[in-house]
Formats: sequence, structure tokens, C-alpha cells
Amino acid sequence: ELIKKALGDNCIEIHHIGSTAVPGLCSKPKIDIIAVVQSGQDSIGPLEDAGYNYRGEWNIPFKFGFTKRGVLAINLHVFEAHHPEIELNLIFRDHLRSNPDSLLKYAKLKGDLLADEASLQKQDGKFFSGYNLGKDAFIRQILDEEGYNKQRFLRATHHLEWENYHRIRKEQMFDPINVPYDPNHFSINAEGHCHFILCRGTKIVSVAHIEFLNDKEAAVRFFATDIPYKNQGYAKEMPTLLERWARSQGIDVLKMHSRPSA
Repeated sequence: ELIKKALGDNCIEIHHIGSTAVPGLCSKPKIDIIAVVQSGQDSIGPLEDAGYNYRGEWNIPFKFGFTKRGVLAINLHVFEAHHPEIELNLIFRDHLRSNPDSLLKYAKLKGDLLADEASLQKQDGKFFSGYNLGKDAFIRQILDEEGYNKQRFLRATHHLEWENYHRIRKEQMFDPINVPYDPNHFSINAEGHCHFILCRGTKIVSVAHIEFLNDKEAAVRFFATDIPYKNQGYAKEMPTLLERWARSQGIDVLKMHSRPSA
């Protein structure tokens, strides 16, 4: 009710998600909430006035993330209508609510991860701890079982995402010109360099790299589509999303170099 009041007419719907939304599932003492809005940008001021701290996108472009700490610890995920992460979270939540076997497997996985102290640490250059990343394979499995196939545009974070990022980049950009590929190039973790993946459901179909040149200019260093997914429209969709994201970051000029044959 407090969130609805703060957002006013901008609020479309609110969903309780995460482990605390699943009866019987062990959880951290934090509540995850999705607020679906008409305008994400217009939600920032009112929610800050209501005591929420704006934290940006995290690893999900076009997300507006907030946290609130105190008697209740809340992670508030604000998305504009039709963002694919809304349905993804609801599908996973509802699957656990209605499948006791999956709930028990997920609870055991969480316990095993928490028992490993190393999983609580964040690696250099990573958004999330090993605990969060360690749940990824299970979540992907459930989404596949549920037939989730929405298009997702993300910052590369998980080791599986990075493996596919490097493989596609090597096969599409470096192998054709017989140039060795370095997956540890400085630009992978350097400030101002952003690495993206485009997914269809849980399958990574295209990858891209943007470098900020200054406050108003950025360069698309490359984008490439994996071979099985060529000629399916992703070569058009990826630059469209890159342009939209760059514009949301205040970029006025987006540059790109290319071989004449391309």
C-alpha cells in the first residue's frame, strides 16, 4: 500500500516475488517486490521520498532497482509494463508454489551454497556473489520446463553467459580474420566497457560490447549473432536495444566501425 501510494497513477500492479513469496521455503530476511509502472524514470523521485534508495539497473537494462533497509529489508524491482523479467520472476515463483519437489531441491541448493563460505564473496568485477550465481542453473532448468521463451537483454554476469559471450565473439569476429582471441583482454572488466547478451528464453543468441567514450558519446565495439540463430532477426534487434539503452544512459552519439564487406 505504501508503494502504491508513493507511485500513484504511475503504478500498474505490484507482485511479491523471491523466496519469501513461496510458503515453506527458507529465505533470507529480505522481501523482494516487483512494481510494474508506466514510467520507470518517473518512479525514482516518489520512491526516494518514500524512503527507498535508488540503485540503478544492476545487470538488467531498463530496470529501476531500489533498496530499503530498517525493520524490514526490501529489494524493490521496478519495471515498465511488458518487461520480460516480470513474467520470468512470476513463472519461477508460481512453479515453486505448486511443485513441492522443486521447492525441496531449491531449498537444499540454497543450503549447500550457504554452507560454502566462498559462495558469499563477490569476485572481482562481478555484480553478484557466488551464492546468487550458484542458483542460476536451477532457475534456468525450471524456466525451460515451463516453456519460458521471452527475449531477454542483459549485462553478462554468470560464468555460463561469459563462456558463450567469448565463444560467439571469437567464432564470429576473430576466427574469420585469423586473429588470436584473448578472453582476458583489459576491456572485459575495464570501467566504461559494457558487455551484453541477448537471449531467447534461456538460450544466448547474440552478444555485444559498448564502450563509453565520454559523457555523450559511445562506441559499439562489436555485436554478433551465434550461428544457429542467424537470419532470425537478432542482427536487427540487438543494435535496436543497444541504441535504446545508450539513449537511456544520456548518450547522444553512437559510433561503430565495420569491415566494408559488412
